[in-house]
Amino acid sequence: MASGFFAILDDISALMDDVAVTAKVAAKKTAGILGDDLAVNAEKSTGFLSSRELPVLWAITKGSLVNKLIIVPIALLLNFFFPIAIKIILVLGGLYLAYEGVEKVVEYFFHRSKPIHAEAKEVIQDDKAAEKTKIRSAVVTDFILSIEIVIIALGSVLDEKLTIQIMTVSVIALLATIGVYGIVALIVRMDDAGYRLVKASGDKGILSAVGKILVKSLPVIIKILSIVGTVALILVSGGIFAHNIAFLHHVFPSFPSMLREFAFGLIIGLASVLVVVTVKKLLAIIRG
Repeated sequence: MASGFFAILDDISALMDDVAVTAKVAAKKTAGILGDDLAVNAEKSTGFLSSRELPVLWAITKGSLVNKLIIVPIALLLNFFFPIAIKIILVLGGLYLAYEGVEKVVEYFFHRSKPIHAEAKEVIQDDKAAEKTKIRSAVVTDFILSIEIVIIALGSVLDEKLTIQIMTVSVIALLATIGVYGIVALIVRMDDAGYRLVKASGDKGILSAVGKILVKSLPVIIKILSIVGTVALILVSGGIFAHNIAFLHHVFPSFPSMLREFAFGLIIGLASVLVVVTVKKLLAIIRG
C-alpha cells in the first residue's frame, strides 16, 4: 500500500519535472509576444482617475483569466480534431489587431483636435461608459494576444504527451496573465509610490529625489507605452500574417523579419481601415 503511494508521488514528481522543462522552453518562445502583450495592455490600462486604475486593471485581469479558460481547452481540442481552424482564428485575430493599430495611427495624424498650440494635458477618463468601453477593448485585444501565446506554447510541446501539453499550456497561460498584469499594476501605481516616498521622507534626501523621479517618469512612460503598444499591435498582426499565410512567405524575402512583419501589419491594417470606413459611409448613405 505504502509502496504504491510513493510510486504515485514519484510519477507526479517526474511529470512536474517534465512540465518544468517544457514550460521553460515554451516561455522562451513566447517571450516576444509577452513583451508586446505588456506594452499593449499597459497602454490600455492607463488614462483613468487614480482611484479607478486598480479596479479597471482588476476588471481587465479577470477578463484575461476568462479568456485563458476559454482559449486553452478550445486550442487543445482544435489542435487534435481540426488543426486548420487554429490558423484561421489566428489570421482573423491578426486582422483585428492590424485594424486597431493602424486606426490609432490614422486617428493621431488625421483626426487630432486643434489648436496645435494648446498646452498638452493628460487625458483622464472619469466616465463610466468610457471606462467600460476601454475595458472591453482591452479584454478583446487580450483575447487575441492570448490566442497567439497559447498557440505558440502549444506548438512547442506538440511532440509531448497530452497531459504534458495540457499542463504546459495552462502554466504559460496563467503566468502570462499574472506576470503581464502584475507588471502593469506596478507601472500604473508608480506615481502613488513616488508621492508616498516624498511624503515619508519629508521632501528631503535620496528617498524624496527617487519619489519625484517616479512621479515625473510616469507620464513619459505612459506616452512611450502608448507608442510601443500601437507599434506592437501592428507588429504582432504582421507576425501572424507572415507565419500563417503561405503567399506572404515569398513577399519581401530579403527584408529583415521584423521589418517584413511590420510592413504586412501596416499594409493589411490600412486596407482594413479603408474597408471599415467605406462600409460605414455606405451604410450612412443608405440610412440617410
